[in-house]
Amino acid sequence: MKPIGIFMAAIVGCLATTLSATAANSIPANGADPNIKKFSIAFVNDIHAQLEPHPELFWRDDHSERVHNAGGLSRIATAFKQLEAQRPHGMLKIDGGDTFQGSGPGAWTQGEVMVRPLNALGLDVAVPGNWSVAYGAKQLQSLSEKVNYPMVAANIVDEKTGQRSFPPYLVKQVNGVKIGLLGFTDPDVPTRQPPHMSKGLHFQAAKVLQPLIDELRNEEKVDVVVLITHIGLHKAVPLTRQLRGVDISLSADTHERTYEPIEVGDVWVVEAGAFGSLVGVMDITMSGDKIVDRQWELIELREDKFVEDEHVKGIVDEVLAPHRERMNREIGHTDIWLERYNVMSTSMDRLIADAVKESAGTDIALSNGFRFSPPTAPGPITEADLWNWLPLNLEIKVGKAYGKQLIDYWENEFENVFSHNPSRLYGGWLARPSTNMDVQFDSTAKANERLRSLEIDGNPVDPDKTYSLAAGARDGQPADQIHRVKRCRVTKQIGLTTHDAVRQYLAQRGDVTETGKPPVRCVVRSDVLRSQYLAFIKERQQEREAEMQDANSPADPNTSINPSSDSNEKETNDE
Repeated sequence: MKPIGIFMAAIVGCLATTLSATAANSIPANGADPNIKKFSIAFVNDIHAQLEPHPELFWRDDHSERVHNAGGLSRIATAFKQLEAQRPHGMLKIDGGDTFQGSGPGAWTQGEVMVRPLNALGLDVAVPGNWSVAYGAKQLQSLSEKVNYPMVAANIVDEKTGQRSFPPYLVKQVNGVKIGLLGFTDPDVPTRQPPHMSKGLHFQAAKVLQPLIDELRNEEKVDVVVLITHIGLHKAVPLTRQLRGVDISLSADTHERTYEPIEVGDVWVVEAGAFGSLVGVMDITMSGDKIVDRQWELIELREDKFVEDEHVKGIVDEVLAPHRERMNREIGHTDIWLERYNVMSTSMDRLIADAVKESAGTDIALSNGFRFSPPTAPGPITEADLWNWLPLNLEIKVGKAYGKQLIDYWENEFENVFSHNPSRLYGGWLARPSTNMDVQFDSTAKANERLRSLEIDGNPVDPDKTYSLAAGARDGQPADQIHRVKRCRVTKQIGLTTHDAVRQYLAQRGDVTETGKPPVRCVVRSDVLRSQYLAFIKERQQEREAEMQDANSPADPNTSINPSSDSNEKETNDE
């Protein structure tokens, strides 16, 4: 697959990206050069403890959307075997992190349920994700010792010993090519996740990476450096630009689906979706110590394309057997699809926020812009679904805030998600309010100037008026903070959890037939934004093309699309 054409200067300042169908050099026509060697990489990321096949939503540039049964570790195993059989030169299998958290069985066993199925996949290496600390530092270490492949992270340090908790890199030899696999986990883990989760660990900044890349090049004498980051695509792109000596950049955290790779300089940056629903494969051809050809494909692990591996399926069935009764308990029924694939508002989160508001009896409620959870199909809603939606069962906190605080809150949320500076992008998607709140904004405006209107129950929010609000109480947050609304008054926890609220709401409402209109809308784009980052790449590219046409000037090869690329190759997978 050829890389997408992009103009990134508007997002990353001086960052410029270019295109090429392959690396600059070409392969000798006779194919007999003894210096020519090949190797491949299969990449998965953000599985989020989704052990079994599940409904999955797929979409592409033509705006088509399709739901297929997909994923499951048994289907990943089949894909790995098929890909390896097609690549006798050798293939590395890499996991980009956020593997043990994100489902009921994952939470109930502190990730232990994942160990045996993961060990059956034949992975070569993994990187801890931001949610890898969900069960604490000690449990993360325990899980890393139970899986049969190493975890690497250059920047996670034990606060007591001052030593790295994991090796910074792994060196592997594949078909005569020496490859350095360097891991890096989000330095913001202590603030992104509840602080108690990462207690005892220190997360270093990206400055630790360049000396290690130099070490791999100069001391380990590797031919190729693969950077595996769990920081999100929006940060992986500029980080890749800043570093010298990286050949391949594998990104995780933001669940982005890079059907076409992003090229930064001569490095490809890719991310492979989430939930085990997709696997990416990159084929690399070397001539001496130079990459002369590379291909990338993001493969949808649909049931009509890949059967389940019976051995791995059997292991999954065994480890889930003790949890089946709890997983299958029905707590409600839905007549509609409940999904979480929109940066701004989703049917799943509207249900959750309204449930919290109703249980708390407040004017509004707020819920997190989580990315995890595959869609829930029409039919019974089970405990397994609930834990997919909300892997953290938080006690509800209520309190009061002035309208001005809510206005400031939303401006901060917009900056976290739509900042024009990728270094300021933070956390997940936009917060999810109850459906009686109406939020309209302009994502293209400057920071603190994006909010266009804010209403509660059809009335404009009065900056001087007091409103009651509710949200899940995050461990470690100040007592006067609700969600990210600061300096709230009369705050207290009410003894009900977010799970309690959803169960009660479903019991009282009966079948879910609709979840209300989207309460958060952008006035300059479609209500549906499937990708947080790739959409901006596409927009900036189009803006740059328009500027060039207006100026009647040729494209700058350092900041524009490759003139040899056709129109399909200029598009991203976002709608």
